[in-house]
Amino acid sequence: MSDLTRESAARAADLRQSLAAIARNLAWTWIPEMRVPFEMLNAAAYESSNHSVAEVLSAATDLELLEHYGDREFMHALARAEIARDEEMARPSWWRSQFPAAPAPLRIAYLCSEYALHESMPQYAGGLGVLAGDHLKSASELGVPLCAVGLFYTHGYYRQEISVEGVTRVSYPNFEPQRWPLEDTGCSVACPIGRRRVKARIWLAQVGRVPLYLLDANLRANRSEDRELTMGLYKGEPSLRLRQQVLLGVGGVMALQAVGESPTVFHLNEGHAAFAPLQRVAQLVEAGAQPAAAMERVRSSTVFTTHTPVPAGHDRYGVREAVVQLKRVLRSACISPRAFAQMGGEDGVTDAQGGGAAQAGSEATSSCTSAKKPSSICMTALALRLSSRANGVSALHGEVSRKMWQSIRHLDGAPIPIGHVTNGVHVRTWISSQAERFWHEHASIDLREPDPARQGWERAAQVPHAEFWGLRQSHRVRLVHFVRERLVRQSMRRGESELGAFAALQALSTDALTIGFARRFATYKRAGLIFSDIDRLAKLLGNPQRPLQIIFAGKAHPRDEGAQRLAQQVFLMQRDPRMNGRVALIEEYDMHVGRMLTSGCDVWLNNPLRPYEASGTSGMKPPLHGGINCSVLDGWWPEAADGNNGWSLPLAPDELSADEHDAASLYQLLEEHLVPTFYDRGADGLPHRWIEMALASAATIAPVFNTHRMIGDYLREAYLTPTEKQP
Repeated sequence: MSDLTRESAARAADLRQSLAAIARNLAWTWIPEMRVPFEMLNAAAYESSNHSVAEVLSAATDLELLEHYGDREFMHALARAEIARDEEMARPSWWRSQFPAAPAPLRIAYLCSEYALHESMPQYAGGLGVLAGDHLKSASELGVPLCAVGLFYTHGYYRQEISVEGVTRVSYPNFEPQRWPLEDTGCSVACPIGRRRVKARIWLAQVGRVPLYLLDANLRANRSEDRELTMGLYKGEPSLRLRQQVLLGVGGVMALQAVGESPTVFHLNEGHAAFAPLQRVAQLVEAGAQPAAAMERVRSSTVFTTHTPVPAGHDRYGVREAVVQLKRVLRSACISPRAFAQMGGEDGVTDAQGGGAAQAGSEATSSCTSAKKPSSICMTALALRLSSRANGVSALHGEVSRKMWQSIRHLDGAPIPIGHVTNGVHVRTWISSQAERFWHEHASIDLREPDPARQGWERAAQVPHAEFWGLRQSHRVRLVHFVRERLVRQSMRRGESELGAFAALQALSTDALTIGFARRFATYKRAGLIFSDIDRLAKLLGNPQRPLQIIFAGKAHPRDEGAQRLAQQVFLMQRDPRMNGRVALIEEYDMHVGRMLTSGCDVWLNNPLRPYEASGTSGMKPPLHGGINCSVLDGWWPEAADGNNGWSLPLAPDELSADEHDAASLYQLLEEHLVPTFYDRGADGLPHRWIEMALASAATIAPVFNTHRMIGDYLREAYLTPTEKQP
């Protein structure tokens, strides 16, 4: 090898190392400058890999790297990416400046079953994962001392395709952690599950300043049934899910210890991680603590967030089976099977004696007795009793949760207060680069300001109408072209004729009022409500002067037959000639599709059956781009709606008549308000009343319904004890 060859190889290696260092920090998921070098390196690979910077780098040859090494623009982009990463890691700690009296060793451990960090890393099923990913990103930006734990799923959730009959076809790809921007910590745990100890490797995803540790049981050292624990998200029978949740809760606590983390607060995001406090008690007891003291210490430092207002949506397992799977943990924690059943029971619980310490050895730290022996362990009831602070995810959901769990009492018999912290979105993840530049140029809005109340969103209402309408038009055009491309690909995959592909190319209009509906196809979300009166809807869609069009996206759980039928109904409506080619369904709903729809749609439709939408966050994203919400007064919307920043469906008199009532209200809103307001133009061709509502939406929703504000609320209401809170 000549000197020149060695020098060239060294240059390629240096460049690869620099790019790899950027790729390994997932701050690139919200900092555009960090993505630019990978787009420049291979734009085609970047698109085909669903914007995976790791895949782009892996596919790059040394020769390609050398070609870019001599490209001045590329090297400048690389330097800007490194600067952006370093600035993110060196940001001043906002939370410390706001809470100077907080304890110095504060360290929050966040446990969740799914995380949505980027579309190229499909480790999420829906809103819970999106919220969790956004939570970590805001924690990084605010400098909050937080680490997180989850599972690495070999198959992710599932890949969605829809047949010519509208039937969902489910496939499970294989994801290799080595091909993603993950680092092997070199640590592992041997989690006690039933009679065995299941080995799990610990991967690290560095999310800005926040480490996310992911447990992977798909190892040769494990039995096949144990390797299945991290094969897929929400897959399998209840027995598999129970064991999976032991790995998340018990194994998650063990993983934190293995990597050297010393959390002072544990945040259980939903009941899937409810076994974590049991492992913490076991560790303290094994270290010499008395069971009662250990239980109180764990309870006082545990925060629990519930997301499910539907009773059937809470995981429940038979007491006997749960005891079998947790036998070693319960024994180490000195918790008897009977006491464990009391902790997780849902029957009315009373403190008959008004106190009493737990006995070491056979009994847990519980003086509670129940009128009858609990037949199952409810993960939510268990988490509520093992936490000192619990919350719903909107004001309305907090009310619903308090009613739902009013019979559940703490271990000492005291009532369990359930507050609320309304969800938000991580703005820099979901806002388009064009919209961010627009708001900065026309309203001096600075998204790098950590306090959302000081970012300047109130100035959004004053931006020039013509410039704003240009922003809206460009986003709608981009969306329509994106949808057409997806529809063509879907048509070709189904083997349809060239006429089908040609029709897809002609679908939708770049000028028509565009409604978006994208979320999980759960039945209570009522994706098909707008099809309640086909003739009435057809008139709206087919009006040549004032056309309307609707774009859908969403996944249903593979085993939810009712939700699968909803997806099929939407698909068939897309092909129905009465819809005039103005209904579209996008397959494989992911974060990229979500960003395209929430940025491009003029109206975001949300019509769940009240009060089953705990919060909902998708509607918080369109206002960042001048979109307007049309929603049932459920979840977060009652807190946001002021009569001028969106439309609200009036409350139905009762649940039995809700479908008929809400459908009629929706049609009336469309016919009498949304469509006329959008198409009523001034002499300059602009819909000024519409623009005023859109700007009011941005000015009032963006500064409040975001994860920066949400984490500030968690610090005040949950992470810090009362003596540490600030006035």
